[in-house]
Amino acid sequence: MRKTLSLTARLALLFASMACAFLVFVAIFIDRSVSAHFDELDLHDLSAKRVQVEALWSHIHSKDDLKGLSLRIDDAFVGHDTVALLITLPQTSWQYTLNADKFGDIHTQLHNSLDPFFKWDTAGGGHYIGQSILLKAGVPGASEVNLLIGLDISHHVHFLEQLRLYLGLGIGMATLLAGLLGWFAAYKGLAPIRKVASTARQLSAKRLAERLSTDDAPAEMQELIEAFNGMLERLEASFRRLNEFSDDIAHELRSPVSNLMTETQVALSRIRSADEYREVLHSNLEEFDRLARMIADMLFLAKTDNGELPTPLKTVHLDREVIALLEFYEALADEKQLRLTFEGEGWVRGEPLMLRRALSNLLSNAIRHTHSGEHIAINIHQQKNGVILTISNPGEPIPADQISRIFDRFYRVDPSRSRHGDGSGLGLSITRSIVEAHGGEISVESNPVLTTFMIRIPLA
Repeated sequence: MRKTLSLTARLALLFASMACAFLVFVAIFIDRSVSAHFDELDLHDLSAKRVQVEALWSHIHSKDDLKGLSLRIDDAFVGHDTVALLITLPQTSWQYTLNADKFGDIHTQLHNSLDPFFKWDTAGGGHYIGQSILLKAGVPGASEVNLLIGLDISHHVHFLEQLRLYLGLGIGMATLLAGLLGWFAAYKGLAPIRKVASTARQLSAKRLAERLSTDDAPAEMQELIEAFNGMLERLEASFRRLNEFSDDIAHELRSPVSNLMTETQVALSRIRSADEYREVLHSNLEEFDRLARMIADMLFLAKTDNGELPTPLKTVHLDREVIALLEFYEALADEKQLRLTFEGEGWVRGEPLMLRRALSNLLSNAIRHTHSGEHIAINIHQQKNGVILTISNPGEPIPADQISRIFDRFYRVDPSRSRHGDGSGLGLSITRSIVEAHGGEISVESNPVLTTFMIRIPLA
């Protein structure tokens, strides 16, 4: 597997790169500013020396004056070891030199240069700035004088070299420090992510109660931590429901299988007549039918969980479905001396067989829990955005603490109720799945007088 840089390392490198780029920009600005300042100082100093020489030369009016010029220039530049002078009269052999060896061959190259200022380096490592000037000679027999003046700027050049060295070292150290600080900041800032990863590594079916605290987490991480905690809560709830579902399945399947084994063992314990064997087979058939219905219901719920239910696209008139169910349950209601009433009409987009199954589960549940001589009312109310269907029946109220669980799989309000012939405990779960598959919701209200199941299904 290809190994990539961690997010901490990437942030540290990015932080260091940005710091380095900024410092390089600052260093270039400082270097240019200092260089420009030194150039300005050097040119000013050079110009001052030139003016001084020009002032001394302005007093030369004859060849006799040249004799004392050298002394006056020497006196004027006593202690100025950084100055180099070369004054020549081309028409004569006279010249004056001061540290002229510093010029080397530069004077032969720049006398005719259009640039008045120039720089050069000496063989000994010196650095100079100079100026070549033509002055009126003021001396009989000479029309002009060549003035070549130079100024040693080695101390400025060396200072700039040291400055650049120190800036380079400073930038390198600052970049390294910025990288370390960036790594530390990123490492501390990403601590919640490492905590999430550590918690995720420790998760198992038996350790889903772990939760991360958002108290010391940065604002950017709180949403991630809340989402992670929400995921853990959903996983914990799903595992809890799965464990309960597995326990309920084992319990529900154990009863019919145990009954089948017992009746079969009893039947095989001695020789019996054909009628007795037929009676045993009829009894076993009832248990097989219960098992088949239970398995079919569990398969239906499994398809619901995986989103494999058919897409509801047909127009379903709920009033017609209710009327058909009332005709089917009429005999059972007459047997218990119950009165069934229906009012209203409405339609939705859905799957007819699924909706009929949901309504059948609710209606059969109402008939099962209503005492003889009572009345079951079914109402449909068509609204602008959908349909509301209610089924109300008197009977024993559902305890308030159990209302939220009656739609759970295999859950029964009365655990002592006989399970044989009293359904598998999956009817209300299937009803809720069908309603939710149609984009609706189901709720229940129960009081000592009346229990009402309400279904809301949108039109689309």
